[in-house]
Amino acid sequence: MTASDYAIVKPHAAADDRSASLRALFAFICVAVPLAIWLTPMAVPGAAKGAMAISSFMILAWMTNIMEYGAAGLIGCLLFWATGVTKIETAFSGFTSDTPWFLFGAIMLGVAANKTGVPQRIGSFVVSRVGASYSRLLLGLIITSFILTLFVPSGNARLVIMASFAISVINVFGVGKGSNIGRGIFLVLTYTAAVFDKMVIAGAGAITAVGNITRFGEIHVSYALWFFAFLPCALLTIFSAWWFARVFYPPERETATGSIEELQAQLRGNLEWTPTAKKATALSILAIVLWMTDFIHHIPPSVIALGLALVAFLPFVNVLEAEDMQKTNLMPVFFVAAALSMSNVAQETGALKLLTDFFFGGVTQFLSNKVLAVPALYWGGFLYHFATASEISMLATSLPVLMEYAKAEHLDVLWVGMIWAFSAGGKLFAYQSAPLVVGYSYGYFRHIDLIKIGVFLTIVEFFGLALCVAFYWPFLGI
Repeated sequence: MTASDYAIVKPHAAADDRSASLRALFAFICVAVPLAIWLTPMAVPGAAKGAMAISSFMILAWMTNIMEYGAAGLIGCLLFWATGVTKIETAFSGFTSDTPWFLFGAIMLGVAANKTGVPQRIGSFVVSRVGASYSRLLLGLIITSFILTLFVPSGNARLVIMASFAISVINVFGVGKGSNIGRGIFLVLTYTAAVFDKMVIAGAGAITAVGNITRFGEIHVSYALWFFAFLPCALLTIFSAWWFARVFYPPERETATGSIEELQAQLRGNLEWTPTAKKATALSILAIVLWMTDFIHHIPPSVIALGLALVAFLPFVNVLEAEDMQKTNLMPVFFVAAALSMSNVAQETGALKLLTDFFFGGVTQFLSNKVLAVPALYWGGFLYHFATASEISMLATSLPVLMEYAKAEHLDVLWVGMIWAFSAGGKLFAYQSAPLVVGYSYGYFRHIDLIKIGVFLTIVEFFGLALCVAFYWPFLGI
């Protein structure tokens, strides 16, 4: 791939001026709203009001994307401590949770897998067996993306890998940006990259959800149980996304104009089974096996991820080096830790209850009836997600309240938490998920395309989830 394949078209000067003005407006809002909350007389404790003000800054900064998510979260944690809202132990308490360390370990294992060509081998293996038609190659790419969720537990990183595959496929068909082939491929790969992260405890969203369910719900969450519980929904998503692209973006040509052998060679590259590649593959497979069998050995997934990531640094293993960590973006780890810290501060000060009582009052009244609870949780989470930008902030601010309510009302906390976490998968706008922003930046599809597939898959996945909850989950003991 050449650099031009990934270039983003630079906007005109007028667009730059509008962008600068918009960023200035967003920056003003991010400061003005917290100050208004802090200075407005309220019949609430001072610590709770301060927590609400600082939390509003963090959420608005994440929603408007005026700065890096992790940096905005760290500023919020610092303000919690510096303003006296809470002690340093609580202000940065998210960093002592196993959740961000699970994410760190997963990211580094993903780096190890990608560094030695495991994703490329998987992509080449799948493509070589699906055939040369557009329909089969499209399905093969979606299946590859789902399989890579187990090896590359980051929607952003996985999408970048899949983008190189997608561009190779698009080139073989002799089309480019603006074509239905290019639009359909990039659209489904982008959207499913964000969705698959919720169906496997791999991405930051699912890891955040599990961390909150474990801590506030006081219940163990099995990696294997989560995977098999959502597997039917994952399969439904794969085939629904494939059907959507085929129907709404019919290809200009059904058969590739280039050589399928050439495509396989591009996907695989000059990869050899070096000792490092073999060790990285062994570590990846070992991680998956241990995660899938956690119901037997009861080793926390976070311990497995972090432990194997550190093993990769050992001298006699030598899969990862210091340079790999230096080149890896670890800000998502700080983002997750800061979001968890915000939840802990809000809970300790009482702000979390004040912030969410109004919204959840319309949801919790249906939770005692499991038939009504499924649509209430799913669509409630879908709507709540609009107000809290990314799924991480959405889950971090809401799950503690839901878990406390479920415990108080003697509900099944795992059942409630899993449905609410799954609801974070439904999205209509790019700001709601980092992979959507990354995919959109390649320039192959428009915002309206994202809304179309978002509406379609959100509805399809609701019915899939409802059927799973009613007929499949009871067999798993959920």
